[in-house]
Amino acid sequence: MSFSTTSSSGLSPTITSLGVGSGLNLNAIVTQLVAVERQPLTQLQSQAATLQTKLSDFGQVSSLMSTLQSAATALGNPALWKQTSAVSSNSNAVSASGGNGTNPGNYAVTVQQLANTQTVASGTTYASASALVGSGSLTLQLGSWNGTNTAFSAKSGTSATTINIGATDTVQSVADKINAAGMGVTATLITDATGVRMALSSQSSGAANGFRVDAADSDGNNTDSAGLSALAYDPASGANGMALTQSAADAKATINGIAVQSASNSLGTVVNGLTLTLSQVTATPVNVAVTQDTSGVTNAVQALVSAYNGIANYLGASTAYNASTQVAGDLLGNSTANNLQQMLRNTLSASTGASSVFKTLTDVGLQFQRDGTIKLDSATLASAEQNLPELQKAFTTASLSNPGNNGFATNFNSLARNVLGPGGLVTNQTASLQTQLTANGTAQSTLNDHVAAYQKTLVAQYTALDKQLASLSALSSYVTQQLNALSGNNSSNSSSSSSA
Repeated sequence: MSFSTTSSSGLSPTITSLGVGSGLNLNAIVTQLVAVERQPLTQLQSQAATLQTKLSDFGQVSSLMSTLQSAATALGNPALWKQTSAVSSNSNAVSASGGNGTNPGNYAVTVQQLANTQTVASGTTYASASALVGSGSLTLQLGSWNGTNTAFSAKSGTSATTINIGATDTVQSVADKINAAGMGVTATLITDATGVRMALSSQSSGAANGFRVDAADSDGNNTDSAGLSALAYDPASGANGMALTQSAADAKATINGIAVQSASNSLGTVVNGLTLTLSQVTATPVNVAVTQDTSGVTNAVQALVSAYNGIANYLGASTAYNASTQVAGDLLGNSTANNLQQMLRNTLSASTGASSVFKTLTDVGLQFQRDGTIKLDSATLASAEQNLPELQKAFTTASLSNPGNNGFATNFNSLARNVLGPGGLVTNQTASLQTQLTANGTAQSTLNDHVAAYQKTLVAQYTALDKQLASLSALSSYVTQQLNALSGNNSSNSSSSSSA
């Protein structure tokens, strides 16, 4: 007797022809017995789903606590408490931007001279950009000129650049070669009603970024205005084919009566943390007022409030029971979640001895709410920011010898570090859930193997029974046929005797 099987639930085969020989519904019997044996698997699967949900919940808790830690760390950054803003009384002449480290105060800025780049222009005009300029070579060198442009000093750390000019080079191609040399001088063609001129400008301002141009003219005269020497500028050697239109110069100014000089019109290193941009020469001082900028502190405190409320709201919802919907939170009754809630509340309500003015978070505008969150009172915080040194102490002080003197941000940072670090509350809970989930998976696999073996045994037993029942049925039919045949013979013999 043979039978066939098909897959059921991916666990073990379901019999499709068992019982054909006996006529009994042995398939249903085996299926029901296997289903009873599989019942613990359903419970394991339900447990696995619960464990996975809790694991996801604590993954979210970990993320929210990390956000709280980041917000607390940001408040502990010393640079946050040193931000300033600067306002100029004449931003058209002197503009200012404050940063970190600038001491609040007033700075009187007088501009005597702006930084400039050197510019020279050819005295010769050309009919077009494709006009030939002669042949030879041009040698360019960065450096500084004296006050009368009669002496030149090469810039330290630079070397001269020589550009070969062929007989077929045009005004345009010479400009392209100068620009391609990349030595700090830019060539530009200027076209007006008289024709095309070449202008050369140093790329960077400052007295040390002037330049000279020497020509080696193939016509044999390097200082006239004919041929390639028309593009030379070196008054010290008598080459004046190009005329000076603007001298390279440093910016010169006084700040609170102190003379300063810079190759650039942007003074970023004169006053620590303050950048002054010079745009005009001034006859009278421009006042730059530098004040403490507390907007960064306000934003950082608001970020701490948002981060705290994020974890408080999540834990509140996860550990609560909603009476109206009769739905319990995933972490209802979870001791780790409950302990973390209490730790957060303790940290929130803790006072600090770091500041003699601000003892509690309420003092700086963080008001406790009935739902476990906090609300920022902007007016109270703004008032506290008027005493920034004490406010900084209240948030950022870290005291190893006396934890009671730790600041508010320090306490939140420590809490997050402790619960998220090795051996921490959340870390241990996550590891425990993962271990349970792994064990559950192993138990499911073991139970699946057991059920498959159990079904195989049942199939074997009931297949044997089916064969036996089929054999008995066949024997019964044979005996019945023989008895019927015997009975028929007896009846026939009885009839024959009566006729005689």
